[in-house]
Amino acid sequence: MKHAVSGDRLQPLSYREVRVHDPFWTKYVALVRDEVIPYQWEALNDRIEGASPSHALQNYRIAAGEEEGAFYGYIFQDSDVTKWLEAVAYSLASVPNPKLEQLADATIELLARAQQPDGYLNTYFTIGHQDERWINERDNHELYCAGHMIEAAVAYYETTGKGKLLDIACKFADYIDTVFGVEAGQKRGYPGHQGIELALVRLYEATGQPRYLKLSEYFINERGQEPNYFRLEADGRAARFGQNYLLREPYYSLYKDGFAYNQSHLPVRRQRHAAGHAVRAVYMYAGMADVAAAFKDPELIEACRKLWDNVTQRQMYITGGIGSNHDGEAFSFDYDLPNDTAYTETCASIGLIFWAHRMQRLDPDRKYADVIERALYNGTISGMALDGKSFFYVNPLEVWPQACQRPDKKHVKPVRQKWFNCACCPPNLARLIASLGTYIYSQTDNSVYVHQFIGSDTKVNLAGQSVQLSQQTNYPWDATIDLAVSPDQPAAFTVAIRVPGWCENPSIVVNGQRVDIQAAMTKGYARINRVWEAGDVIRIELTMTIKRMYAHPNVRVNAGKVALQRGPIVYCLEEADNGAVLPDIALPEQAPLEARFRPDILGGITVITGEARRSSALGWEETLYGETKRADVVFPIQAVPYFAWANRGEGEMQVWIRER
Repeated sequence: MKHAVSGDRLQPLSYREVRVHDPFWTKYVALVRDEVIPYQWEALNDRIEGASPSHALQNYRIAAGEEEGAFYGYIFQDSDVTKWLEAVAYSLASVPNPKLEQLADATIELLARAQQPDGYLNTYFTIGHQDERWINERDNHELYCAGHMIEAAVAYYETTGKGKLLDIACKFADYIDTVFGVEAGQKRGYPGHQGIELALVRLYEATGQPRYLKLSEYFINERGQEPNYFRLEADGRAARFGQNYLLREPYYSLYKDGFAYNQSHLPVRRQRHAAGHAVRAVYMYAGMADVAAAFKDPELIEACRKLWDNVTQRQMYITGGIGSNHDGEAFSFDYDLPNDTAYTETCASIGLIFWAHRMQRLDPDRKYADVIERALYNGTISGMALDGKSFFYVNPLEVWPQACQRPDKKHVKPVRQKWFNCACCPPNLARLIASLGTYIYSQTDNSVYVHQFIGSDTKVNLAGQSVQLSQQTNYPWDATIDLAVSPDQPAAFTVAIRVPGWCENPSIVVNGQRVDIQAAMTKGYARINRVWEAGDVIRIELTMTIKRMYAHPNVRVNAGKVALQRGPIVYCLEEADNGAVLPDIALPEQAPLEARFRPDILGGITVITGEARRSSALGWEETLYGETKRADVVFPIQAVPYFAWANRGEGEMQVWIRER
């Protein structure tokens, strides 16, 4: 076992150190605080009329012996509560709310009462399944639920200073450490649904206890070794319950061809192609990056980089969505990116951000921040309605509402749902938005990195000075960012500013003096090294033009099609603006396009307008097929940001447009 070392990698500034005051994101942060968190509390208590029941808090009360009844819901229902607690923690960090904190404290007390004397905490097994602990970690999500609880515990401790939930998490983690490992009597296992790996690293960072980091490293290194633990585990269940028992297991069919579904088909250091359940994969990749960084493990770092390249260059949608296959919510094969059956679970884009954030700590390359930006502005917030009261689990790139009744498209919903039986996405999105400040800045001893252009204030210690940073912008609609840099005393240090990959002609000016960006550029960051004084201002101009985006020729479904992007925002056509039969619309290759801000629709957005062509229906009213090519007519189109689709009722939508 190697020993962890600190190193000089980028350290992100905590959400507690960054105050967001951004015209675009502040409304989302406020929406999570004022609408989503209270709404989700009502959902967790089964008080949303017409929504799928949760029963999650009721399960905890039954497990604590305070009420009678049976467990209800998915086996991982506990995690809905702890993700809610994590979102609460981040929200309290930005805006204190005594009533909300009291509600969270009472929930934590409930978890404490449900915890077993040995530290175990999982309501499904406490309620009537005590003798089935750890017999099917492949499917039963015990370690997954523990991971989400640990993350909530760390966040709540960091924000409030209260250690109750952290004590619960440590007690559980200590127990887990006795169950899994290489010592005699321990299980040589690992989670079926990853997530505890990155959580244990956070617990190590919060407590300083190296056993948590070592346990995370163990889970990473043990995965996929032969003999495969899940095969041995299944043999044990067959011996105990009979072979027919295995055939009735809900996940049985997903493993008929091996163990790629949960990425245990190979040791992680040999994995090069992203496979299996997309959320499990990116949670694991994030944990791999954490462990690789902590131990300065070059072999594990290289595996992370190879997997990153495969995901982002072969299997990622233009919206930052991943996991194209609805069968198993999974990655498929390279360039298989169907639009109308895309699964692209909201949680998968969120997990991609978690992973990219950790890769960015390993290597300050803009490609990671670019993906964070793409997913933030497109594939994540599309999962929530603009009023915060309905949600998408699946985020396709093309929808024909009537076709959603077909068996192969039933996972696609043309409108957002109030809640889900499997409600992982809404609280996951809430915790992402509430912790947004985490993704904006990083630092080393003598440099501060600006990764995301989000209006915010923070303080950092650089070159022995306290430095105030204040970012002002109307991004993503406007291309201008003003960054005030004010040290207490004049000091020499570096401010590194990401130049997005989509920006061709950026301009950076410090106190009116233009910066030679090409000379200052390192891995996509313009590094400005000078003696900074209070009142210095960096003005960044990113020249947002409307871009016609094309897919790799191997992405067959997008042959002859174009997508529209302005800045970080990917656009789509909706029936509400363009009528039905959107696939009939063709955009001429040289057609001029115009961007303009529309304060009157969808909460205020920049739209793209232009003239396209579509077929005339004249003479075709009663004819299904004919010999005469349909005549084209000029047709005005309006494209709206993908994240805002399906907020004006049910209708067609598509991102990729035929080009002619």
